[in-house]
Amino acid sequence: MLSRTIRLLGVTTLLNVGVYAQTQAPPTEKYGSNPAAGNTFTHDGVKLYYEVYGAGEPLLVIHGNGSSIGSMKEQIAFFRKHYQVIAMDSRDQGKSGDSPDKITYEKMADDLAALLDHLKSPPAYLLGWSDGGIEALLLGIRHPEKVKMIASMAANINPQGVTPEADALFQSMAKSVSPAARETPQGKRQFKVSQMMLDEPQIKPDALEAISAPTLVLAGDHDLIRDEQTLEIYHHIPNSQLCIFPNATHMIPIDDPELFNSTVERFFSTPFVKKDRVKDVIKSAMKHGVL
Repeated sequence: MLSRTIRLLGVTTLLNVGVYAQTQAPPTEKYGSNPAAGNTFTHDGVKLYYEVYGAGEPLLVIHGNGSSIGSMKEQIAFFRKHYQVIAMDSRDQGKSGDSPDKITYEKMADDLAALLDHLKSPPAYLLGWSDGGIEALLLGIRHPEKVKMIASMAANINPQGVTPEADALFQSMAKSVSPAARETPQGKRQFKVSQMMLDEPQIKPDALEAISAPTLVLAGDHDLIRDEQTLEIYHHIPNSQLCIFPNATHMIPIDDPELFNSTVERFFSTPFVKKDRVKDVIKSAMKHGVL
């Protein structure tokens, strides 16, 4: 189902649209290309495209590398029933404009913070996938006042956090864009987002300790992100929970949206309580008559 020019969602891979077809009927609304829900605003000199769906507390849905709003359609369709879902095409991607210089995750996170300001939004729930997961973590670090809870799927905090197979894929993607192609609008975009994954992010583990919002760290057990990196992120965020999906890859948000979405929704809708490894074991054992 993958096209030859892969652009993976979150960590990059260009997916053939057929991967979304599955067995279900296409949505009546075309997420990512819906004039009725779409609008633009400008931040840092870049014109940014966004869409808003539903009503309720704000939930910012953040797509992955080289992708767009449409890649999160399973999440938008699910969460819009209970939240006001806000989704934006990152700079140099989708329908958003191009920036004159290199892209960084910090710039993209600041774009998202500016979008929440533009919409006069109260603190929002964040759901980010891959590059979107990185941006969600950075929002928690750089703009904590704008964040209520975070669900970060398959994020890394440095280029060494991806598996060797993923690194080889990213290297080949960057090399596949010839110098001549880099002079074209689409080639320039493809090279910028591909090269970014080789150079970034550069988030120090200790910086994660500044995240005060309750955070759910998610990944597949066959992810493109090293298991060790996922655990490192989890252990450095004070109020965090961990979810590793069994027999799942980087693509679980679209491979099994029912499981993925329900897991995130349960986290968002349940009051966060930080567990004690020993006291809560004893409490539960006594409650159930094990002790």
